[in-house]
Amino acid sequence: MNDSQVTPEKSVAEAPPEASKAADWRFRWHEIIFEADTPKGKAFDIGLLVTIVASILIVMLQSVTTINQEYGKILNIADWVITIGFSIEYALRIACVRRPWRYIFSFWGIVDLLSVLPSYVALVIPGSHYLSVVRVLRLIRIFRIFKLNSYIQESRVLLEALKAARPKIVVFLLVVMSLILVMGTTVYVIENFADDSSEFTSIPKAIYWAIVTITTVGYGDIAPQTVLGQTIAAIAMILGYAIIIVPSGIFSVEIIAASKAQTNTQVCPTCTKEGHDDDASYCKYCGSKL
Repeated sequence: MNDSQVTPEKSVAEAPPEASKAADWRFRWHEIIFEADTPKGKAFDIGLLVTIVASILIVMLQSVTTINQEYGKILNIADWVITIGFSIEYALRIACVRRPWRYIFSFWGIVDLLSVLPSYVALVIPGSHYLSVVRVLRLIRIFRIFKLNSYIQESRVLLEALKAARPKIVVFLLVVMSLILVMGTTVYVIENFADDSSEFTSIPKAIYWAIVTITTVGYGDIAPQTVLGQTIAAIAMILGYAIIIVPSGIFSVEIIAASKAQTNTQVCPTCTKEGHDDDASYCKYCGSKL
C-alpha cells in the first residue's frame, strides 16, 4: 500500500521539471526572437535587419545582367544561405509560441513566410526569387528595436483606426460600386442609342470609363460624345471628390478615437500580438498572461 502511494508521488514530482524545461526553452527563445528589450533580443533583431538589407541588395544585384554574369554563382549561394537562415528563424518562431497557428496566420507570420517562399518557388518557376524583395516589409521592426516608441504608437493608431473604420468604408465602397455600375450602364445605353459606332462597345467597357471618371483619373482613351452622356460624365467628376472626402472623414474620426489609447510594445507569447495597454497584465486578444 505504501508503494502504491509513493509511486504516483514520484511520477508527479518528475513530470514538472521536464515540462518546466520545455517551457523554459520556449520562453528563452521567445525573449530573443520576439522581444527587443533584452540585449540578446536586440542583438538578434539588429543582425536580422542587416541580413534582410543584404538579401535585398543581393536580389537587386542579381537583376543587373553584367553583375549577374560575373558574380551570379556567388550571389546565388549567398541568397540561399540567407534563405535557409530565414527558414530556420521562421521554424523557431513557430516553435517558441504557445499557439503556432495564430502566429502563422498573423500579419508578421505571413510576411515571414513570404520572405522565404520565393526562393523555393524559384526552383519550379525561374525568376520568381526576385519577389524576395517582400523582405523589406520586415524592416518595419526597426521601430521596435531602436525603441522609436512614438513611431510605433502612430503606426498602431493607424492600424486600429483602419480596423474600426472598416465596416463604414465597406458600406461606402458598396455604394460607390453601385453608383459606378448605374452610371456606366446608363452612358452605354445613351451613347449606343445615339451612335451605333460608339466607343462604348460593352457594359464592362462603360464601367471601366465610369471608374476612371469618378476617381478623377481621366485617361481620356474613351469619352461620351452626346450632351446627355457628357452631363453624366460631369456629375461623375464632381461626385469623384466625395470618394476622397468621405473616407478621409471616417478615417479621421477613428484616428482620434484610437490615439487616446495608451499602449506598449509587449508581445503576447501566445498569440504574438502587441499593442496592449500600459497597465495590462493579460492579453486583450487571447486572454493569456503577459
